Amino acid sequence: MFDPNADKSPFNELPPVIVALAVIIGGIEIMMQLSSRGLIGGEAGISWRVDAIRTFAFYDPMFEYIRESHSYDPKLLSRFITYPFIHFSFTHATFAVVMVLAIGKAVAEVFHTVSVIILLIACSVIGATAYGLVDSSQYPLIGMYPAVYGLLGAFTWLLWLKAGATGESRLKAFRLIGFLLALQLFYRLSFGGGNDWVADLAGFVTGFLLSFVLAPDGRARIAGWIEALRRR
Repeated sequence: MFDPNADKSPFNELPPVIVALAVIIGGIEIMMQLSSRGLIGGEAGISWRVDAIRTFAFYDPMFEYIRESHSYDPKLLSRFITYPFIHFSFTHATFAVVMVLAIGKAVAEVFHTVSVIILLIACSVIGATAYGLVDSSQYPLIGMYPAVYGLLGAFTWLLWLKAGATGESRLKAFRLIGFLLALQLFYRLSFGGGNDWVADLAGFVTGFLLSFVLAPDGRARIAGWIEALRRR
């Protein structure tokens, strides 16, 4: 039987903002892979990943310097939103792309493109801030995961909303994040690691809470809150 959609690209079904994010992450990682093999960048290309981490990663010492000196250097502040695009390895980046495509699709099909962008930026910034407040090492924070967990927070909010509308237990909406956090805990106990889980958790909480106002009916919800406060 002839299928008129047989030649349709699967990317046509993905929201453009999610495709663009995945392409950027994947494109940067491909450059890192090619440079590490000496295929681009020459001899200098071999150190591109290390140089990128030094230039764009988020570090606690940098965060402490900002807090203590109140020096808001744009180059330092930019790291709050540049660190998500650098990854430690091909596997690290691949998992980020897969999660962006899987979870981002569900969120971006409901939320406006601008709302998705605001969500990603806010979760990255607050995730880095939480990391800086908790971490005291020189271990760099890089990777899209705080933003991905923000998308997961928004996805959980959608499940939470749906569960409430159907009369089901809203706790079921948190099963996925509970599983991922348990998996992270097992990994940390087994193999060690830094405090990047703090940034991930902060990203999740931020994504969940921001969904109340970034969702399509967010303005109406805010107006309702304001009206309720006035009545008090």
